[in-house]
Amino acid sequence: MALENKFGIKDSAELARVEEKISKRNALELFTSGKLEKLSAGTFATLAEIHRALFGEIYDFAGKIRNVNLAKGHFRFASALYLNEALAQIDNMPQNNFNAIAEKYIEMNIAHPFREGNGRSMRIWLDHIFKAELGRVVDWSRIDKADYLSAMELSPIHGDKIKKLLADALTDKINDREIFMKGIDASYFYENYFTYRARELL
Repeated sequence: MALENKFGIKDSAELARVEEKISKRNALELFTSGKLEKLSAGTFATLAEIHRALFGEIYDFAGKIRNVNLAKGHFRFASALYLNEALAQIDNMPQNNFNAIAEKYIEMNIAHPFREGNGRSMRIWLDHIFKAELGRVVDWSRIDKADYLSAMELSPIHGDKIKKLLADALTDKINDREIFMKGIDASYFYENYFTYRARELL
């Protein structure tokens, strides 16, 4: 059964295609419009704005903190009851060096504040922090899907693997549209969205 959406789509496969096309196009718009540059790096408010920009045409809950509990496999994300408190703590985490930024990303992933679209929004949010603080972004196309998913699964207990993957993929090509488009395609591929290529949606 598909998530409740503004198009009234009931078929989950059809919704996935529509969601990918619209949200990928919106991700490109975020990059090309310069809107991201005007937002404060590393805050939940900015993550919510990114999520709203990507998914606002599709879901009423875009940019809104979830009120249901979520789990993936055997891992339960932060309880909806304590999300506001958790997000306030994450806002206050330092982000002045690579290790601190990676830790903040891990904690935001544990929070998983939205009903859907957390990973795709958070990877843009992470790059926004890296760009603002270190003058770097992640070239996501250099990080293998299986390696990334395995590292993120381990990250609440052992963060070293995801930190190494991120560190090895950092680039100083922070305004390179090709890097961004390849990164969006890779980011969506991690979540099994691969019907459209970003360059096709320009």
